[in-house]
Amino acid sequence: MGVIAHLYRGEVYRSTIWRTRLDTTTNWSVVTLGVALSITYSSPQASPLPLVLVGILIVFFLMLEARRYRYFNVWRARCRWMELHFMAPILREGDLHLEDHWQDRLAEDYRHPSYHVSMWTAIGRRIRRNYFWILLIQAAAYMGKLIVHPTPLESFGQLLDRAAIGPVPGWLVLTTGAIYCVTWGAIAIISEQQDAKRASRRRDPSGMG
Repeated sequence: MGVIAHLYRGEVYRSTIWRTRLDTTTNWSVVTLGVALSITYSSPQASPLPLVLVGILIVFFLMLEARRYRYFNVWRARCRWMELHFMAPILREGDLHLEDHWQDRLAEDYRHPSYHVSMWTAIGRRIRRNYFWILLIQAAAYMGKLIVHPTPLESFGQLLDRAAIGPVPGWLVLTTGAIYCVTWGAIAIISEQQDAKRASRRRDPSGMG
């Protein structure tokens, strides 16, 4: 009993540490986007290019956060497993119900540790939780810059001229940006549907992972 209690405390600690790391990468994304917004909107003549380049950093932070989320999910799942099968039965019945072999699954997870979710799923979850709004603000700020600076937009051709980056034509920049936004949105939606399907097929509603 004492060993399990200390094990649970250790898993909670690791879960908390990795949860904090998730917040750190989200904060980095918000700060870098804020810096890009400040530079871009510092004057009507300022270039919208920083809002384009910050997208690269946001994607990097998203990938880093998804990787951290996969680690966090392992510790979270173990904590939840012990809460369901160790803490709750003791509090309710005073019995561990070892005949259900829940301890075997936990032991196997310690013997052969592995991620409980794929990188695809982790990316989708982090987009839905945080990065959807970050990407939305980035896209809205970029289009807002093209529309209002240096003067209010008067024609679609003018929009293409403002979107051009050096030798890269404006239509290509805008098309790439649209693909960029649609891709992350599609990943979020598809991964959510896959999460729902996995949950509906899961025989054990308290399954680890």
